[in-house]
Amino acid sequence: MTAALFRVKVHAGDKYDLLVSVRADAFAVWVRAKPEQGRANQAVLALLARHLGVNPKRLRVIRGSTSPNKIVALLGGS
Repeated sequence: MTAALFRVKVHAGDKYDLLVSVRADAFAVWVRAKPEQGRANQAVLALLARHLGVNPKRLRVIRGSTSPNKIVALLGGS
C-alpha cells in the first residue's frame, strides 16, 4: 500500500472552516471545531478529503495528532 503525505498547519476553534493550499503537499486549515477529543482532527480530515476528492476513511493523521502541525497520509487504494 502506498501513501501520499501532506503537511497540515491547523488553526482550531476558528470562526469558519477553510482550507488553503500552501504547496502541492502542504495546507493551512482553519476549522470551527475545538481541539478536544479529536474533533478538530476529524474536521480537518473531512475538509482535506473534500478538497482532494477522496473518502475521509483514506486519510490518517500519522504525526502530530495533538499538535497544530500535522502529517496526514492519504492511503492508496488497491
